[in-house]
Amino acid sequence: MEKKKQGEELLETLGDFTSKENWDRFFSIRGSDDSFEWYAEWAELRGPLLSHLQQQQQQQREHQPNMQILVPACGNSRLSEHLYDDAALKAITNIDFSKVVISDMLRRNVRQRPEMRWRVMDITTMQFMDETFDAVVDKGGLDALMEPQLGPKLGIQYLSEVMRILKSGGKFICLTLAESHVLGLLFSKLRFGWKMIIEAIPQTQKPSRKPSLQTFMVVAEKEMSSTLYEITALFNSDSLDCSGVQACGINEALENENQIRRGYSNGSHILYSLEDLQLGAKGDLTKLCQGRRFQLTLGGQGGSLFSYRAILLDARQHSGSFMYHCGVFIVPKTRAHDWLFSSEEGQWMVVESSKAARLIMVLLDTCHNNASMDDIQKDLSPLVKQLAPGKEDNGAQIPFMMASDGIKQRNIIHQVTSPLSGPVIVEDVVYENVDVDVRLLPSGDLIFRRLIFERTRSLVQSEALLAKEGSEKINQIERKKTSSSSKSKRRGPKEIIELSNQVKVYHSYLASAYHRGIISGFVLISSYMESVVSTGKTVKTLVIGLGAGLLPMFLHECMRFLHIETVELDPMILNLARDYFGFTEDKGLKVHIADGIQYVREIANSVEANAVSAFHGNGDTSCTSNCPPNENCMAYHLEGRGTTKVDIVIVDVDSSDSSSGLTCPAADFVEESFLQIVKDSLSEQGLFVINLVSRSSAVKDMVVSRMKAVFSHLFCLQLEDEVNEVLFALRSESCIGEGCLPEAALKLGKLLKFKHPEMSQRILDGTKKVRYLK
Repeated sequence: MEKKKQGEELLETLGDFTSKENWDRFFSIRGSDDSFEWYAEWAELRGPLLSHLQQQQQQQREHQPNMQILVPACGNSRLSEHLYDDAALKAITNIDFSKVVISDMLRRNVRQRPEMRWRVMDITTMQFMDETFDAVVDKGGLDALMEPQLGPKLGIQYLSEVMRILKSGGKFICLTLAESHVLGLLFSKLRFGWKMIIEAIPQTQKPSRKPSLQTFMVVAEKEMSSTLYEITALFNSDSLDCSGVQACGINEALENENQIRRGYSNGSHILYSLEDLQLGAKGDLTKLCQGRRFQLTLGGQGGSLFSYRAILLDARQHSGSFMYHCGVFIVPKTRAHDWLFSSEEGQWMVVESSKAARLIMVLLDTCHNNASMDDIQKDLSPLVKQLAPGKEDNGAQIPFMMASDGIKQRNIIHQVTSPLSGPVIVEDVVYENVDVDVRLLPSGDLIFRRLIFERTRSLVQSEALLAKEGSEKINQIERKKTSSSSKSKRRGPKEIIELSNQVKVYHSYLASAYHRGIISGFVLISSYMESVVSTGKTVKTLVIGLGAGLLPMFLHECMRFLHIETVELDPMILNLARDYFGFTEDKGLKVHIADGIQYVREIANSVEANAVSAFHGNGDTSCTSNCPPNENCMAYHLEGRGTTKVDIVIVDVDSSDSSSGLTCPAADFVEESFLQIVKDSLSEQGLFVINLVSRSSAVKDMVVSRMKAVFSHLFCLQLEDEVNEVLFALRSESCIGEGCLPEAALKLGKLLKFKHPEMSQRILDGTKKVRYLK
């Protein structure tokens, strides 16, 4: 009695149930004849436990005469002895990491139960072959490992071993107090390819320890498939003989897990764990599966420094032309919401360009802000290696790729937050990877000034070359062709300016290829512009979207016959254009702070009403210039009191939400209702221009379809090595034919007045790429 009392006292103060030394001492004190039962007694367990084991025995009998059973962390419980005697289950292996208890149990059973085996073994690292046992009967072993202060590491190792040593069709029977942290691990580890039930063990007498807790039996059957089943509870919550806290915890754990499993089953947006995938959640990952795509989480525990959200994509076309069997593509936080990386269509485009049979796209977030790329790559390497196709490690290196902006140096000049546009940055940058085919001038690296909205960090709103005052010389250089994903997101310029003294924005150079493309499209109305100029009149031009004001300034300089009205919604952008990009107004170039759509609508209304005042008295808009008293502001600036029709309308406005795949313009500017208003506001020979930025062919087709519904004659210019596509719509029914474009280009060339012939030639070369959309 004294030894038993000492053992019970030790158990109460044991503290660490994972300590082998503590258990050796405990079992030494209790001795071999004084068994200790965790939770339920045999009388309570006999019925429910034997029903599952005997059912398992019947299923296995045709394959082998004796069902192999493992009792892990057996201690000195009589559980296996009762199974041997009452159910005639002879092939029972008992293991425990305590040499003391295994020696005692072997002596106690060697003669009476000669077929039963006893081994000293740690249940987290078992020395058994894969698929050795038909059943594993755990009475409190998992609970003992799951000390809350120690975390789930030992429990994870143990359950991984159970999953390994069980045969297909085998059962894991876990007797547990069903605490939430235990169930959370058990349910998640045995999620794919396991049928699971949970039942309450009826209590004939209150256990001596934790009398308010009831014992539960979780039975998980291992299947070959990765099918996902909901967990079945074989009890009524109202009939549980336990505390309210335990009952609520079990019910909550069951409902949460079944909700997760229902989400997986109905195809909800699920993030798989690496463990889920290794269990077969998305099939055999050692084999490529054309078009397979899913999201997953990597790292977050064990030896990993960080956790990551990733997307695994197996190429849709296996042509055998892959450079890599597996590749990793890292997307920095600033680009994680780009359509190219956040949409499925865009992700497949990345897969195609990567030349990898399997691509693992890793999306970084704020938790990686202070980590270097070297640290991230080292952390990711062992994780992604587990996702590479092929069972054998052939030594092939997994390449790491990254979405880069090609910036060599960056200097932030100004940062401000606008109530309308959000955070805005003005920065000076030096690009990398510029190939020069002539003498690089002493000025060194070329510096470009950029305007960027944080809401679309990868989209460069405006880009200008910085030159020193007094600079006139322009030299040709070439750069490597690189893909672009912005209004004008460049790796390097195609011309450079010889710099001399004080730096300023050089307005005689257009850094943005799409700006040059817009001007190339003027070839479609060059005959009309020639006739207007010959009469001494001006071509009325409306630009919606100021940016840094570079396009209006350039047009004003090279085509002095244009009368340019620019509309900008955000007054702060106008201030930035003036302060950091040298934007200025005069009688031929004006800015209105207004809503672009409303502005065009007022033009159309004034046309219909024959010069009804469009903007005076409208509190939502303002004009930065002074109009003559009692004059119609719009009519005054567009040089016509009897009519306010416009000859050229250019829309260059980015979208504040590019998740739909439309980065530029904002969606409202391609609604058919707005397109019709534009048509109504155009002169008979008028031209409508849209800068279209989208990587989605479906989105681009949608925009083209809407424009065709309004305009009969539609043209486009696809920029080389750029995402941008410039669309041109003519109002006139008498459309210029493609065969007339060379002659029209000559007329445009005569109208253009540049300091540098190279710039004029670049624009005229662009006219050759304008094509008719039938």
